[in-house]
Amino acid sequence: MTVLRISGSDAMKFLNDLVTNELTRLADGMVYAALLTPHGKYIADFLVFEREGAIHLDVADDLAPALVQRLTMYRLRADVTIEQTDLAVTRGLGAAPERAFADPRQPALGWRGYDGQPGQDVDWDRIRVEHVIPEAGIELGPDSYILEAGFERLNGVDFKKGCFVGQEIVARMKHKTTLRKGLAQVAVEGEAEPGMPIVMADGREAGTLHTRAGDKAIAFLRFDRAKAGLSAGNARITPLLESAGG
Repeated sequence: MTVLRISGSDAMKFLNDLVTNELTRLADGMVYAALLTPHGKYIADFLVFEREGAIHLDVADDLAPALVQRLTMYRLRADVTIEQTDLAVTRGLGAAPERAFADPRQPALGWRGYDGQPGQDVDWDRIRVEHVIPEAGIELGPDSYILEAGFERLNGVDFKKGCFVGQEIVARMKHKTTLRKGLAQVAVEGEAEPGMPIVMADGREAGTLHTRAGDKAIAFLRFDRAKAGLSAGNARITPLLESAGG
């Protein structure tokens, strides 16, 4: 992970006008949010925290350059400085160490620290699969819509905050349509690698298999095709749609 520092007298308003969540809540702890394209497509998701008078974004390494570039494009004449820090991210379960933050997406994700707190050896993928929590570069990519990825359930979007980039598309998906596809938990019986297409008995594609942990996985599914008889490679796939949420 990369930690970016956003500082300057306009930093809060600048960032809050762009991202999917309400950052005035930072006084109460860490906030999960994303930056979208004007068409509502995913650019990056990140965990936001405040310390020493500046806002910090905890973002996947691969997404950091594009995120900095997009934020810089929006900065214009605002009093905002965007810089990369040398803060290292550590994670763990149980009671959070001093100055660490509870992960706002799901209590099962534990805490995140930035002061050299010892991390813990945890099977994070298993936790993500159990709670259908997407990860950048796996379940989340340039074609993703955040509601299909479960951002509402994961406390990553606020529909009462007003405008943000891509807000019109997200609001339309929330209020005017029923989601026809999205992330869900599936049971997997047999050998199947992440990235494999999930197909119906008649050969039509029903989705894609993503992170797997044991006999369960996260999949992106077309809900109208999430029926009996699905497979991925030589594996039998059984949708567990009740676990998908938001």
